[in-house]
This record gives sequence, structure tokens and C-alpha cells, in this order.
Amino acid sequence: MSVGVAVLGSGNIGTDLMVKVLRLSDSLRMVALAGIDPDSDGLARARRLGVTTTAEGVAGLVALPEFADVALVFDATSAGAHRHHDAVLRAHGRAVVDLTPAAVGPYVVPPVNLDEHLQEANVNMVTCGGQATVPIVAAVARVTPVAYGEIVASISAKSAGPGTRANIDEFTETTARAIEVVGGAELGKAIIVLNPADPPLLMRDTVYCLCPDPDADRAAIATAIADMVRAVQEYVPGYRLKQDVQFDRVDSYLPALGRRLTGLQVSTFLEVSGAGHYLPTYAGNLDIMTSAALRTAERLIARRAVPA
Repeated sequence: MSVGVAVLGSGNIGTDLMVKVLRLSDSLRMVALAGIDPDSDGLARARRLGVTTTAEGVAGLVALPEFADVALVFDATSAGAHRHHDAVLRAHGRAVVDLTPAAVGPYVVPPVNLDEHLQEANVNMVTCGGQATVPIVAAVARVTPVAYGEIVASISAKSAGPGTRANIDEFTETTARAIEVVGGAELGKAIIVLNPADPPLLMRDTVYCLCPDPDADRAAIATAIADMVRAVQEYVPGYRLKQDVQFDRVDSYLPALGRRLTGLQVSTFLEVSGAGHYLPTYAGNLDIMTSAALRTAERLIARRAVPA
């Protein structure tokens, strides 16, 4: 028996998520798409697909008669708007999967810590960079301590819509914090690059982990990373290692840590292509977010964290 869901946000992320629910999910039933632009392509597409729509945002969503059939809401708007949306939806007893960097609820990266948060009323999907890179930091941390984790996420400028651009500050802060809280690094840093190249390039992510033990088991680290890549590929088939994991000894003063570190640097290079459901395949940064959100919601339903 499927459970009714709604999506807040009729932009690229919200529309792609709607299409994924309709095409891929047996346990979720798409009930409504809410936006604030009555002329958006997302709302027009939803109407063509037989999905109820409103251009009145969260207020319009909760006023719909169909809202009674909604158990879970995906928020694909902005960090600032999400705080209000969460308050409204909590008052109505709805679970929320948050695709903004607001971080009202706990960070969730499905292959790393989803099982720990299945009873939460609000879970946060971190950021696209976080979904792509935190699993790698966590994989390394399962083998050896990580003193510092730094990620560089490069995405096509064409795949960065108004919501993404408005959330750049929150992106860096939220991703860095997730590297620590979920990935297990002592200190994290995140950098995002909007690449204007035309034709657009696929999402690329570089993950640097500095480990205090210079003799850490390199083979075990490489195996842990490969296992994690396969776990992410279960719901993001276009996620892949671009080349072999690189290992280098380091012995230098690190301003970020405020101390000298003699240890091992683990460098991982990733590429993410999208599935092309609604978004172009180069928009892997958006696809990994919607795919992670879909996986999370389905697990919430399967574990009965959301009433059916």
C-alpha cells in the first residue's frame, strides 16, 4: 500500500523529485506539488501528469482537500523558507524530508546514518556536495581517524538555479558540518565551484582526508571507499570514482587545525551524472539530492516511521 506525499517547490529539484516518485516508487504516491510561481514549468508538468497543484506555497498545500492524504512532505525550496514550512507542517503532524541546507533536523546521508534517524519528524539531506562526499569521508573514518576533511564540489553553472545560488553560504556551512557530524572528521571544510563551461560539465567532487596515522592500512581504506561507492550507486547509478584513490604522506603545519600534522592524505576523485528523469544528465548535483531524498522517504515508510 502506497503512502501519499507532497513536494514543496516547483523548481528543478522539486519537479525532478516529483517525476522520480511517479516513475520509480512503489511505496510512495505523489499527491500534490506546491510552488509560488503559477507559470512555472514544474506546476504545468504536474497538471499534465494528473498531480494536484497549488501556486500558494505551504499555505495553499495545507488548504488542499488532498492534503489529508499526505503523510510526508519533501521541501525543495530554500533554507530561509524551510524554517517556516517546518513549523507549519509540524503543526499538522506531517513528516518532512528537507532538501534545503536549513538543517532543522538531523543530517542524513542514506548509506552512512539513515537507520539512526528513522523516527525523526524532520530529516535534512545536507547538500548535493554533502551527499556526494560525506560517504567517502565516512568510509575512510571507518578504517582510520580523519583529522581534517576537505571537499571541493564543482557543478555546472547551468544546473545551479535561483535556490542553489541563494543558498551558497548555507551550502558551505552545512556541508562542512556534515563532514564532521556524519563523516566523522575532526574538522571539515567545503568549497563549491560553479563552472560556466559550455557544453556543461558533469558534477565533479574531490575529497581530501588527512589522517594522523601515516601507516594506516591503505588497502583497507581503498576497499572501504569502493564499498561505499557501490552503496551510493544503489540509488544513484551515475555516481562513480573518476580514478584510483591516491595516497600521500604529509608532514606540515595546517592552519585549519592549528597544529602540525604528520600523517596520510587520502584523495578521492568522483564524478556524478544524473539519470535524466527531468533534469539533464549533467545536473548530477541535483539528481543526487532527489535520489537521496527518495531513498530516505521510502525507508521512513518501510520502517513505519511515517503513518500509512
